Amino acid sequence: MFWLKSFKGGIHPKYHKELTNFKPIEEAEYPSKVVIPLLQHTGALCEPLVKPGDYVKVGQKIGDSNKYISAPVHASISGTVKAVEPRLCFTGAMVNSVEIESDSKKEILDGISPPKGDVISAIKEAGIVGMGGAAFPTHVKLSLPKDKKIDALIINGAECEPYLTCDHRTMLEDAYLIVYGIETAKKVLSVSNIFFGIESNKKDAIKFFRERIPGIKLVKLETKYPQGGERQLIKAVLGREVPSGGLPYEVGAVVLNVGTCAQIAKTMKTGMPVVDRVVTVTGKYLKEPKNLRVRIGTSFTELINQCGGVTKGEIKKVIAGGPMMGFAVPSLDVPVVKGTSGILVMTEEEAKVPDPESCVRCGKCVDICPQYLMPNFLGDYAENGKFDKAQKYGALDCIECGACSYVCASKRHLVQLIKLAKTEIAKK
Repeated sequence: MFWLKSFKGGIHPKYHKELTNFKPIEEAEYPSKVVIPLLQHTGALCEPLVKPGDYVKVGQKIGDSNKYISAPVHASISGTVKAVEPRLCFTGAMVNSVEIESDSKKEILDGISPPKGDVISAIKEAGIVGMGGAAFPTHVKLSLPKDKKIDALIINGAECEPYLTCDHRTMLEDAYLIVYGIETAKKVLSVSNIFFGIESNKKDAIKFFRERIPGIKLVKLETKYPQGGERQLIKAVLGREVPSGGLPYEVGAVVLNVGTCAQIAKTMKTGMPVVDRVVTVTGKYLKEPKNLRVRIGTSFTELINQCGGVTKGEIKKVIAGGPMMGFAVPSLDVPVVKGTSGILVMTEEEAKVPDPESCVRCGKCVDICPQYLMPNFLGDYAENGKFDKAQKYGALDCIECGACSYVCASKRHLVQLIKLAKTEIAKK
């Protein structure tokens, strides 16, 4: 029997998943060149291990760091290194990157084979990060402090962000990899309680896994945003609340995305590091929205062209990720990185942003905040440079889900203001 579980707060936006949720994953065209940023993860920037003129093969490590919280990056195609220099990334930052020109041979690095020995070391060397978008290094997440014990591993199959369906399709098409990845993580963490959370709008995935994963507790979640947030998922599945400033292991849990589990399995079965990922390329006026398996470093332009471009108007805005938590990219030449779950194409009609007005104190943002914050006050404090007060009112606990901006009757840019406050607080 299944209970519909959830958390307090949240919203129900229009999801638009029908554009791609029944479309199988396709292999994207092999790129003629890739630009691979040396920072695709939470943590330290990698140092380049190659120089212009070097020949590289698929799976070859091209960047690494000696810092604990980091993740190496690898060549996704074979060919010649043309440049190692700062390039524009989806966030608008200039990030040191490696440009590789393809030789079309698709040569794989000699010696790539299933890893032996320590699993966590293999995960680290493969550059595996959270594939749901956060891109936190997975080896760090699985390396618990010695004084911490967990009793629950939660698999995140919620995919609550509108438009995105890459996780949904991965659950249907790569289920055996997900299960293998779950079993691997289970052994590493020495945990027996496995929970698999899937939103109720993915009935086919729920049915599919219910029939195939004995021993794993399938949790049917309410379709609500941000159900896939780590803290919200833990609350929905276990009824536990991660404390302010705390981490999931402090309440006995670790959360892994389904895409991360699939990548763990690929690495353990073949030895191949992260060289590609599934990306939902979508938009109401995109000619042929698709779920594509894409080589890391492929430009957004190439993928949009492979989907036929737009059928109405001109492209006005493109978002890396989904409309709630994604970034409006500064150029279509930015590359796909490990955390790129979606590319959302919008026309001028869709991309209009209304001018903000004064807060009317309706309290909607407070009612729906999944972190129990008061976004109205946080926005005021940020707007007026009162960052100490913003910190006192919990700005650092904001998960930047954007739900407050979505419901705001005055169309205030609340999440942007809170991000500003967090940035200023971090400078102290």
